[in-house]
Amino acid sequence: MNTCMLPDAALSQRAAQVRLLMLDVDGVLTDGRLFFDDDGRESKAFHVRDGYGIKLLQECHIEVAVITARYSPTAAYRAHDLGIKRIYQGCSDKNLAYTELKIALGLDDAVVAYMGDDLIDLPILTRVGLATAPADAHPEVGCRVHWQSAQRGGRGAVRELCELILQAQGHWPAILARSAGAEP
Repeated sequence: MNTCMLPDAALSQRAAQVRLLMLDVDGVLTDGRLFFDDDGRESKAFHVRDGYGIKLLQECHIEVAVITARYSPTAAYRAHDLGIKRIYQGCSDKNLAYTELKIALGLDDAVVAYMGDDLIDLPILTRVGLATAPADAHPEVGCRVHWQSAQRGGRGAVRELCELILQAQGHWPAILARSAGAEP
């Protein structure tokens, strides 16, 4: 676990500013393993709770984007399934895609959160307002982020981050009330 993490108040302040969450795929939305059938078709496993966390963010008008170094029809399908409109695949230079998206949305680094798990994610992680990683991220990544989840990639790390953002922005009580069938 990251020993350099921000104190709770500073972390909450950063999370409260988030208007865009960018996510890596392999190792973040999935556990990083790749499965290929005999015909070379790829499959991946995605955690349903991560998906629900993404939907909750979107309901609260927080944009979600996916950026990955690989091209994967499976990742594109899952992004579409979740209503994620901005997906960048085959990005050997993720920093370039990040800059393009940030300009297109007219956002500053301070309002962007990113979750990545490996060295290729460091250029973005060093720029964003809220740099995050799953529990099983590469150690060099883990010691450079503002927050590291207790959950592993593909096992609820994204959901944990979504809840952190929703809590910091004050949306969580209404979400809980609505989920329990009560009026907020």
